[in-house]
Amino acid sequence: MEKIFDRTGENAWCPGCGNIGLRNIMLSAMSELGLKQEEVVFVSGIGQAAKAPQYYNGSFFNGLHGRALPAAAGIKAANPNLKVIVESGDGDMYGEGGNHFLHAIRRNPDITVIAHNNMVYGLTKGQASPTSQEGMVTPIQVDGVFEEPLNPVALAIAMDAPFVARGSVGEMEKTKEIIKQAVMHRGFSLVDVFQACVSFNKINTHKWFREHTYIMEGHDPHDRQAALKKAMETGNMPLGILYMKEDRAVFEDKLAPYEKSKQPLYARHREFETVKKILAEKA
Repeated sequence: MEKIFDRTGENAWCPGCGNIGLRNIMLSAMSELGLKQEEVVFVSGIGQAAKAPQYYNGSFFNGLHGRALPAAAGIKAANPNLKVIVESGDGDMYGEGGNHFLHAIRRNPDITVIAHNNMVYGLTKGQASPTSQEGMVTPIQVDGVFEEPLNPVALAIAMDAPFVARGSVGEMEKTKEIIKQAVMHRGFSLVDVFQACVSFNKINTHKWFREHTYIMEGHDPHDRQAALKKAMETGNMPLGILYMKEDRAVFEDKLAPYEKSKQPLYARHREFETVKKILAEKA
């Protein structure tokens, strides 16, 4: 199957980087969904993972560090017909972007968040991130991390995000199917994806993720309490769709301009004609 979002050429990731595997998963997922380039916008912040949209053959927006979600929500509000997909790392999404993460879940825009979770800051060479495990020694945390790591999937379920899942680059087919469902699910969708940083995290390796995760079977994602219990498991962490809800109101639907019309803001006749006039005058 043709991967129309594939962009050939070099990338800045290390050989063996989990970002490369996740990029391949994303390309397969987008291809199988049959989405067209003009239907999708990728959004990211800053970081190694946040470079991902630059390696797709499609429209993208790179924002400031931790600021991917406000831009994504704005893009979706301006044109609800678009599929808006955010890709950034655990540092960008949960650290610098932690406040935006909380309030994006509250507002519930119809966007999909793919968080590349390697439990370290990869761009700035190995500092502890919000998801780094206790005891991890880094060039900054020389005596080891002493804070309890952030649990993004448990946090999202507690805030009633309508789609919460966890994937792993080591389970490519499973993660691909999760991402496909997330993209098509209406509302804020989080897929936290485990992927190894081969250069700066020698603890949470590809092998470590294989040995400390398992694929859920028989779990009911509509049972919020069961989902939260699963999300809190820390020995062997579950992979799959943890929580799913279909009836939560979506942010764009509650905006006044869309109460009577589903026409995107950018295409409203009066405003669009004004933009065309301005562009003509500048030509």
